Amino acid sequence: MLRVGLTGGIGSGKSAVAGRLVERGAVVIDADQLAREVVAPGTEGLAEVVGAFSDRVLDADGALDRAALADLVFADEPARRRLEAIIHGRVRARTVELTAAAAPDAVVVNDVPLLAEVGLAPTYHLVVVVQTAVHIRLARLARDRGMSRAEAQRRIAAQADDARRAAVADVLLTNEGTLDELHATVDALWGDRLVPFETNVRHRRAVRLHQVRLADPDPTWPRQYARLADRIRHAIAPADLRIDHIGSTAVAGLAAKDVIDIQLSVPSLADADGVLAERLADAGFPRLPGEWWDSPRPAGGGRWAKRLHGSADPARPVHLHVRVTGSPGWRYALLMRDHLRADPDQRSAYLLLKRELAASAPDSGAYATAKDPWFDEEHLRAEEWAVRTGWRP
Repeated sequence: MLRVGLTGGIGSGKSAVAGRLVERGAVVIDADQLAREVVAPGTEGLAEVVGAFSDRVLDADGALDRAALADLVFADEPARRRLEAIIHGRVRARTVELTAAAAPDAVVVNDVPLLAEVGLAPTYHLVVVVQTAVHIRLARLARDRGMSRAEAQRRIAAQADDARRAAVADVLLTNEGTLDELHATVDALWGDRLVPFETNVRHRRAVRLHQVRLADPDPTWPRQYARLADRIRHAIAPADLRIDHIGSTAVAGLAAKDVIDIQLSVPSLADADGVLAERLADAGFPRLPGEWWDSPRPAGGGRWAKRLHGSADPARPVHLHVRVTGSPGWRYALLMRDHLRADPDQRSAYLLLKRELAASAPDSGAYATAKDPWFDEEHLRAEEWAVRTGWRP
């Protein structure tokens, strides 16, 4: 199944997005609702809350007085953390149960207000953040919940700011128009990305780009890599393997195919198979079928074997190169990246070559082969640079 994290600040319209996803066919697990369930009357959760904060947090019927509890914890960081320790573990356990009960081809959306704050982003295949200007959120909270401006501002300030949420967003969904406009945006996300993503994950199918189209340098490429690397790191835990951003998207200012190249370092290629490959596939990075290798530098040696995984996300192509730590191909990928970062002349020369070849050899296979002579020469320049500068991978 596909696991999607959905979050957004209070008043952003996150619930409207969740509701529309349910209409499209998603299974939505609402963390706020679960947080209420685990402290309902008669539960162990409520007993523990009372033990921590006294019966001042109960109403006349013996149920949790959420307003009274909020008054106690919002301005008291240690108190809030005590409350979170009581509730979050129970919510996680219930979330696991509900996820396991969903159909194998489900799109399971976890509606989590504090997703960014508690570091859950790497646990999902995709994170959707609903973002809305603060002045619109304030107006909505006054209109829909009867909050005073001061109370609404206090609630907003208690959550992560827009920048922190945007940092974990694979999809940043702006909700500042009409409900119909929001529904149209969610429908497009569902049909164009979520449904095919789920199908690809289930069938272990990676997205491939067969035509070369150079994109202008994108300053978000490093941040996109960081989110992908966090997801990979979570998937392979407890293994602690080196992960690097490589290729053209790792070189600032360089036009490139809009594909994030990532290198995962393993002790041996045998370690790249079996459990590791399955965990990567489960996380949305299935292995590409067949045998894969890099062309040796200089030409004439034996092939540099590797494993190659891709991304099941139709909107974010990835090449995940799994190479043995210290092997020639592993070293070469890091050396080329660092030399191009350090040498503006060679960076410019490479960019000119890429543009010429993209125009004359738009097929991916022909494009890669046509670059070989330049890379043979670049390898020699990079090795000289490494000796001169004392570079180490």
